[in-house]
Order: sequence, then C-alpha cells, then structure tokens
Amino acid sequence: MESPAFDLAFEPAYGRAVPVAPDVERITAENPGPFTFFGTNSYLVGSSSLAVIDPGPEDEAHYQALMAAIGGRDVTHIFVSHTHRDHSPLARKLQAATGAVTVGQGPHRPARRLREGEVNPFAESADMDFVPDITLDDGQTITGDGWALTAVLTPGHTANHAAFALDGRDILFSGDHVMAWSTSIVAPPDGAMADYMASLDKLIAREDGLLLPGHGGAVSEPKSFLPALKAHRLGREQAVLARVAAGDREIAEMVKAIYRDTDPKLHGAAALSVLAHIEHLVERGEVAADGPPSLAARYWPG
Repeated sequence: MESPAFDLAFEPAYGRAVPVAPDVERITAENPGPFTFFGTNSYLVGSSSLAVIDPGPEDEAHYQALMAAIGGRDVTHIFVSHTHRDHSPLARKLQAATGAVTVGQGPHRPARRLREGEVNPFAESADMDFVPDITLDDGQTITGDGWALTAVLTPGHTANHAAFALDGRDILFSGDHVMAWSTSIVAPPDGAMADYMASLDKLIAREDGLLLPGHGGAVSEPKSFLPALKAHRLGREQAVLARVAAGDREIAEMVKAIYRDTDPKLHGAAALSVLAHIEHLVERGEVAADGPPSLAARYWPG
C-alpha cells in the first residue's frame, strides 16, 4: 500500500522562533520522540498583539523560548488543539505570565467509555487539568488585533481535537490531525477512526493552501496530500479486512503481518490503530466479534 509523500526533512531550531508565514512564527519544544517527531510546535500568530497556538509541554526551556519570542508583546489568547501533555500543559504558566484567555474545544474526554476490564493505555498522556476559558463550537471565530482564527473541529486523534483556520490567509493549523512526517495515531478509547475519517473528509472539502501541524514541517500541498492520506487509511482498513478473511482472529496476529516492516517497539501503538479500524468495521457490520471490540477479542468476517 502506497503512503502519502511524507516529508521527514525538518530543522527544529530549538529555542528560536522561525517565521513560517507572514505574522506566523513557529517555536519547537525539545521533546522529540516516536509520537512527537522532533518535538511539539507552538505558533505565534499576529504582530503587535498575539495568539499562541499549542503552548506545549511543561518545559522551562520552551517557556523561556516562547517568552523571548513574544518579547513583551501583548498575548490575548492561547489556543489549544487538544489535551495531550505535549500540547496543553504550558498554557497554565503562559496564562499566568500574560493574562491571556485560553481557548479550546473543551476538557479532555474519551471518544467512548471504557469497557469492563479495559485500561486506557494512553491515560498518562492526557492533560486532565486543562479547562479552556472559551469552549469553541465548530465554525466559531475568535478575533484579535490583525488576526482571526476559526475553529474547525476535527475529532479522531482525540475527541476534543480542533484545528484553527487563519481567516483570509488560506492557512490551517492542523494540530495532530494531519502532519507531513507521519500519520496520526488513533487509539481507542481516546480516539475513534470513524471520527478521524469524517474529520479528514472535512479538511479535504475545505481546500486549504497550507497546513501547519503540531509536529514537523508544513504540509505545503494539502490538496494532493489529504486525498493520499485518506487512501492510505482506507488501504490500512483493507489490510485489516484481508487479514480477518485470511483467518487471523486476534489483533496481535494482524499486527505481525500488517506491520512486519515496522519496529516491533511500535507494535503496541500499531495494535491500537488496528483496534480503531476494527471498531469502525464492526460498526459497519463488515467484521464480527465475540464481544465488544478490544485487543483481546476474536474476530471473523461479518
């Protein structure tokens, strides 16, 4: 299955503000990892008065880099795309320093309830303390001095994920929903594949000219990248269906076959991605299960 043209070329320039568009600067936190690439991107939007998008993790060096880039300018709003600990926790310290209003889709919540005996494998990655001062509805616009950001709600990676469109500029801050370097993890119960695919269709219909993601570099050709990303996800779904048809009854078996060229250290995350696809397929009646979909359940063709 062909992947989109992922771009692994990225210079994080830790501690320094990098201009990425007129009146838009990116500062990357030094928290690299398998799910964060080189680190979390924070963005400053505006000139004399600023919005901060995704302040990032609790990290003193990143906080100091943000404050240096702000340089005494007024910060009126702090936008949070979603409540993973690499994106939202620094909002509290930044708000205390600037008096800015926090903005987001809402507090952290799962896409569905935990099932009996189920454990949320990413529970520790959730920032349960963030509660935005302004809870955004889809299409709601927040305006500042020379900028306006409109909420584009994109659940899937998390239930409370939001992207932000910079009005009049053909730019979308896509958070972790769409990134140039990799596909986004969709891990139940925090995430849901049905939601993710619907949100992807929503972005395809928008036809933005530039996506600025939460990790890595820009998606400079979203009109071709997004359909390719959707095709990749649908290809992964077909791979799951093929493994079930071939007789694989457990997710662990499917992962060994589908992700045979992937570092085994990432197979745990891959299993959650397969579970997300399985949940979506069970909802549509294309796969049957011996109970609620889980990592331990058994599956067969629907």
